[in-house]
Amino acid sequence: MALIEAATPHTMNTYGRVPIALSHGQGARVWDVNGKAYLDALAGIAVNTLGHNHPKLVPALQDQVARIIHSSNYYHVPNQEKLAARLAGLSGLSKVFFCSTGLEANEAAIKLARKFGHDKGIERPQIVVYEKAFHGRSIATLSATGNPKIQQGFGPLVEGFIRVPLNDIEALKAATEGNKDVVAVFFETIQGEGGINPMRAEYLQQVRELCDARDWLMMIDEVQCGMGRTGKWFAHQWAGIRPDVVPMAKGLGSGVPIGAVVAGPRAADIFQPGNHGTTFGGNPLAMRAGVETIRIMEEDGLLENAADVGSHLKGLLARELGGHAGVKEIRGQGLMIGMELDRPCGVLVNRAAEAGLLISVTADSVVRLLPPLIFTRAEADECVAILAPLVKSFLAE
Repeated sequence: MALIEAATPHTMNTYGRVPIALSHGQGARVWDVNGKAYLDALAGIAVNTLGHNHPKLVPALQDQVARIIHSSNYYHVPNQEKLAARLAGLSGLSKVFFCSTGLEANEAAIKLARKFGHDKGIERPQIVVYEKAFHGRSIATLSATGNPKIQQGFGPLVEGFIRVPLNDIEALKAATEGNKDVVAVFFETIQGEGGINPMRAEYLQQVRELCDARDWLMMIDEVQCGMGRTGKWFAHQWAGIRPDVVPMAKGLGSGVPIGAVVAGPRAADIFQPGNHGTTFGGNPLAMRAGVETIRIMEEDGLLENAADVGSHLKGLLARELGGHAGVKEIRGQGLMIGMELDRPCGVLVNRAAEAGLLISVTADSVVRLLPPLIFTRAEADECVAILAPLVKSFLAE
């Protein structure tokens, strides 16, 4: 049988793709159109929370597709309220706006912050953002992002952002000193695309205090690090803080596109009819996916599993590669792990795929692992057994 070539000549050339086309999956494994199997340690970039073809999720989605897929927000959608109530309960916040992607969730957060400022009489509100941040690729979220490489060619960027380094409270105070136009601080608890860079718990607590003292919104982008990936529902919960605005997406629908902005009392009522909206956001299919994903995560103990298997996986990487020349740091929490090398290592993505493992490389030199939350210790063992020799031989070149 002739091999089927992976090619997409009629699709815009926006991705540097691995030359494989996936056909189907089961659990933490996927198969390409030629029948080759891969261990999935990327989960569609932190999206497939429950892995592939989950026996509890699939029948629920099939049931929903047969009922109603989309109705628009002219009407109430029963599962919107159900999912919003669950997210409010899990986050300790109060109200939710639903959209379809992480970019849209972050865009809505930026609009919330600006409206918050305008409602206080601030004509040109400013939002503090961070070096190495990634919030999306629309013009506003691109402007909030801290990566000049992906901003290039899309100027002029949107004004109203002040950039500061991570984990430095004095730098944050200095950058905002005497500035009455600041309305919010906006960051990822653990930067994903920026290279798995965590905010320290102590720093998060300091930022919360500063936001309270200055009447700023604390807005935490949990698009990649949220939804149980670190072993708690939201990564910021490890620091014992409560933000005002939490954009989220990715893992919330286990593969069905969904985004949400969860807001606490200071931000929950800023948007009124006409201020913001979406056609697809909150559609019945996405809402059912969100409701079922949370139910299954609770039933199957996936937060505990993410913490346990994540710590096992990180320990294995440390044992196999920790002291190895060329390995700078292994960091992250739960099933969100980055291994920084001392040189660009993008070639490892294709080499790992050839060896039957799906991973990513971000920030040029960070090997990133984001497996589904159903990942087992045995699968973690298998992942490191494939990855470690590839990294060692790469570093020896």
